[in-house]
Amino acid sequence: MQKLLLIGIKDVTLAFRDRAALILMLLAPFALTVGLGFVTGRFSGGSTSGLQDIPVILVNLDDGELGNALEDVFYSADLAELVEPSQAESAEAAYHQIDEDQAAAAVIIPAGFTQSIIPTEAMLQAGEYSPDAVKIEIYSNPGRPTSAGVIQAVVDEFLSRVEEGRISGMTQMLAIPHFEQMPADQVQAMAEKMFAGAGEEDFSSAVIALQTEEQGAQAAEFDPLAYMAPGMALMFLMYTVSYGGRSLLLEKAQGTLPRLLVSPTAAWQVLGGKTLGVFLTGFAQMGILILASTVFFGVQWGDPFGVVALIAAAVFGAAGWGMLITAAARSSGQVSALGSALMLIFGLLGGSFINLEQMPAFIRTISAITPNAWGLDGFTTLALGGSLADLTKPIFALLLMGAGLFGLAAFLFSRSNLMKR
Repeated sequence: MQKLLLIGIKDVTLAFRDRAALILMLLAPFALTVGLGFVTGRFSGGSTSGLQDIPVILVNLDDGELGNALEDVFYSADLAELVEPSQAESAEAAYHQIDEDQAAAAVIIPAGFTQSIIPTEAMLQAGEYSPDAVKIEIYSNPGRPTSAGVIQAVVDEFLSRVEEGRISGMTQMLAIPHFEQMPADQVQAMAEKMFAGAGEEDFSSAVIALQTEEQGAQAAEFDPLAYMAPGMALMFLMYTVSYGGRSLLLEKAQGTLPRLLVSPTAAWQVLGGKTLGVFLTGFAQMGILILASTVFFGVQWGDPFGVVALIAAAVFGAAGWGMLITAAARSSGQVSALGSALMLIFGLLGGSFINLEQMPAFIRTISAITPNAWGLDGFTTLALGGSLADLTKPIFALLLMGAGLFGLAAFLFSRSNLMKR
């Protein structure tokens, strides 16, 4: 056991003395995390999602209760960060501003919009009321389809509320006995009562608002770097575990491994020590990067026991892939090539670059073979306030992955002459 431990510690020491290896193990993932933090606006307090301060032009030709209510929606405090409304005197002026790419969309509320929903007494007496509402026009900027779609969604939700109120009110009025014989002024009063307070209270509240599910007294807020930092660390972890396997083949080629095998050291002790070195190096790498995310970026991981257990499981799963590559390769060059390829492939499939929720279902299924996907699942759980008890599934999957891959690697090693004197 002592020999196994000494071999493992020796490999860890050699790995951290290699400047090129340190760059790829620590500096590269750290630099990419910082770069992604600036790109996503994490360090500037902004966001690059495009869904903020969307410029929209309002043309209110109605000046009625519902026209003003829709205008109030865009000026409400709940939408203050989402949209940036401005006024135009006419539809033509709004068209011109959109054509000049000054806004994402223009919302034109036509004259008579409120009266088409809430008829006046004169309209009822003259029989001029039509249940078909005057249409609101949305003039969209084709160069900003996403932002224009948000404006469209706000207006659609507002109109759906109006329609629900109109249908509900009309149903209630028609259910009144002898409704057809009621005086027009009484019908008008009932129609106004039907929408009483809606324009100032219900519709002025946010039609689209970000909501958080609260657990206890405080809702959990997710830091984007809590996804990006472990994503980069897990991707470059594949380089680390393949680096350890490559050193085994290098020692074979240089003659140091045969000399070690002729000493009073069993082959299983040598292989076990090399495997332990891969694990310890990967654990140190992940630990340093996760600690750096807390020290430099302020990322909070919560349960420290959960963090340590998850790092150990993720490294164990990744090390299984590293030893399998070593057992299947014939030279250190092949290990480097296969390790670099797996690093990028697993980074893409495992969600290190793109959140798995945005990928097709078959990609999410395939991602289960990567330690990246299970590791990110666990770190996301921790960042959202989870504990060690909530990490059962990802940790079990990573341990099962590592055990299976180590077993296959041991079988391939037994059939090769790598560990023979």
